[in-house]
Amino acid sequence: MLGKGVVGGGGGTKAPKPSFVSYVRPEEIHTNEKEVTEKEVTLHLLPGEQLLCEASTVLKYVQEDSCQHGVYGRLVCTDFKIAFLGDDESALDNDETQFKNKVIGENDITLHCVDQIYGVFDEKKKTLFGQLKKYPEKLIIHCKDLRVFQFCLRYTKEEEVKRIVSGIIHHTQAPKLLKRLFLFSYATAAQNNTVTDPKNHTVMFDTLKDWCWELERTKGNMKYKAVSVNEGYKVCESSAKLKDAVFAHCYVLSITRWLASKRSSINRRQKEKPHLYLEGDLCQFGLPAYFVVPTPLPEENVQRFQGHGIPIWCWSCHNGSALLKMSALPKEQDDGILQIQKSFLDGIYKTIHRPPYEIVKTEDLSSNFLSLQEIQTAYSKFKQLFLIGFPSPPPYCGSDHTATLLFSPSSAYQLPSDNSTEFWDTDIKWFSLLESSSWLDIIRRCLKKAIEITECMEAQNMNVLLLEENASDLCCLISSLVQLMMDPHCRTRIGFQSLIQKEWVMGGHCFLDRCNHLRQNDKEEVPVFLLFLDCVWQLVHQHPPAFEFTETYLTVLSDSLYIPIFSTFFFNSPHQKDTNMGREGQDTQSKPLNLLTVWDWSVQFEPKAQTLLKNPLYVEKPKLDKGQRKGMRFKHQRQLSLPLTQSKSSPKRGFFREETDHLIKNLLGKRISKLINSSDELQDNFREFYDSWHSKSTDYHGLLLPHIEGPEIKVWAQRYLRWIPEAQILGGGQVATLSKLLEMMEEVQSLQEKIDERHHSQQAPQAEAPCLLRNSARLSSLFPFALLQRHSSKPVLPTSGWKALGDEDDLAKREDEFVDLGDV
Repeated sequence: MLGKGVVGGGGGTKAPKPSFVSYVRPEEIHTNEKEVTEKEVTLHLLPGEQLLCEASTVLKYVQEDSCQHGVYGRLVCTDFKIAFLGDDESALDNDETQFKNKVIGENDITLHCVDQIYGVFDEKKKTLFGQLKKYPEKLIIHCKDLRVFQFCLRYTKEEEVKRIVSGIIHHTQAPKLLKRLFLFSYATAAQNNTVTDPKNHTVMFDTLKDWCWELERTKGNMKYKAVSVNEGYKVCESSAKLKDAVFAHCYVLSITRWLASKRSSINRRQKEKPHLYLEGDLCQFGLPAYFVVPTPLPEENVQRFQGHGIPIWCWSCHNGSALLKMSALPKEQDDGILQIQKSFLDGIYKTIHRPPYEIVKTEDLSSNFLSLQEIQTAYSKFKQLFLIGFPSPPPYCGSDHTATLLFSPSSAYQLPSDNSTEFWDTDIKWFSLLESSSWLDIIRRCLKKAIEITECMEAQNMNVLLLEENASDLCCLISSLVQLMMDPHCRTRIGFQSLIQKEWVMGGHCFLDRCNHLRQNDKEEVPVFLLFLDCVWQLVHQHPPAFEFTETYLTVLSDSLYIPIFSTFFFNSPHQKDTNMGREGQDTQSKPLNLLTVWDWSVQFEPKAQTLLKNPLYVEKPKLDKGQRKGMRFKHQRQLSLPLTQSKSSPKRGFFREETDHLIKNLLGKRISKLINSSDELQDNFREFYDSWHSKSTDYHGLLLPHIEGPEIKVWAQRYLRWIPEAQILGGGQVATLSKLLEMMEEVQSLQEKIDERHHSQQAPQAEAPCLLRNSARLSSLFPFALLQRHSSKPVLPTSGWKALGDEDDLAKREDEFVDLGDV
């Protein structure tokens, strides 16, 4: 029996080297058993999914208990996913299989989840793209959910290596047409089999009735009205026709240029994918069919500039203040057009700014806040801290389908930048790397901006108008955070899902471009929605009883961004979705496609797994009787404890101050907020508002503010560390705590049932206290995302690391080393 090598070694002792190493290829060992194994492991295809290419005799590297192993199997590529078919899933018991995702397996990677593909050539790691002249002996796949897969192709036939590597590169990296997404293949094949969850009451905001219901819920129907002026998407019709005329030519031209640039190796910059013209490029502000505007606003004004320059209602506060958003008018150079736009905006502003009764504070998110480039750059550095791979193996040794890879630091195939030892070396300077990424600082700035807007609405009783070039990125982010802090309904699971539908899906956030699902323009990829989920996690982490959902819910929601059977995150606008669902250009007898939404969690998880999505500590707000409701009719539960400052009426000034024509030309497009009354005088009240709220006890059903001091903004550990064995906490983590809470709650319920039964003189049935897993020792902080982590991963700092640090006294005196991630 062969022993296992140990990485590092505790206390500086080295593990004994194995006395035997087999250089026999796996296909030459136990051929009969291999055939039986391949017959047992079958590829499960979804409706409409097709197998494209495959390769046998592939070794997948796994890490367990500080040792590296290889699992033998097949590597396949379909039009939906990359899958490894080994026997490592056979170790799951029946209890654990209830927590598996029913759509994506542990060894499955959807094509949209692939971030980067690397190959190992003669001990060197290189990025793979385009057509290859030489094929790698090892394939490394970095996923957008931060998993790292490594496959050894040394024992695979050469023709199979060419097919599988070329197929994976083409189907994950090459630009695609929207209609070629697996989303449509699945919807067509499963059209008669899609069953929606009857318990899903998420408001989709795709009807006028939904918007009227939201207005009534927030008491905003006194000042605002739901309109159907864009029913049938008449407002964007002209832009859509222009897009259809240009798109076909641009797509063919871009594909040709992309292939040519991939073949050339003259300059690395030439390898960037050229820009393709999408609907989002020509009509980026995608109005939904129905939305809400101020009541005095004439509906014909909406059509004047295709929805630009129109204040769109987001939410109304209990005191009558409202949150609005507006997209900027197109930037023009002609003085006549500028004068027309000026008059138009002046009239619009008068409908929402009527001092002293209604005062509007503007927030220009395009110029006075974060840029999309800042977000993308910060996240690119931040994610490098968690992309931990495994060491490459020395020659194969082991049985037929499970290989034990004997690792030694002097191995000829070792890649120092992709191993577990690097994890502990990086741990020494981890906080410096984290700070240099600026990701946590961006989260803090987003939360601070949301608190500032909350203070204006809650304490100053002012309307807030968010301004952005297209009102579809930072507007969605900030408006959602404000509602989450001020509206307890948004902190329920149904309310949170409805919030995302209203502000992100119907708000026109370009998920297709921002997630780069079509691989058509890498420069448009920005994780704005992921930034929002990280901000929400900060609130959930600081105030757990205030939320009906858990951090596991947020984690699986972030994973669902890359599963192309749900339509929620695969379109740039509601207009784009409806025009591609088969409602236009088809026979009258054909039915439109029925696309699934991500909110039907029964598609992905069994009922037992869905218990991980619900917070057992959450208590619903008690319903008041009619007598109590009359006394509290116009009072927020948190309002009486807040410092209410009398808002000052601003002096009478027009929409534009006395500006020169040159200034108007430069600022009319994206910088219109600079031409509106300044809000600097309101910033002084922020600290008083923030400190006053945190000095009082928290009402979890009222206003909710996060702590934004430096140490309070933390790393979302479950999402970013779940694939790193060294970060595992056996018997700990949020899931283990949740399991104990559920167990205690069931025991209390069981005792209550016994008491009730005794009152009725009946024998109480013996109740068994349930738990997430019968063997609680198998729970860890990685559960349920890493079910196969069986043994303890002992955190062993390599001997070289201790030597570099020196003595303990010296370690205590040393400052954290700063490392710039700019070149990572």
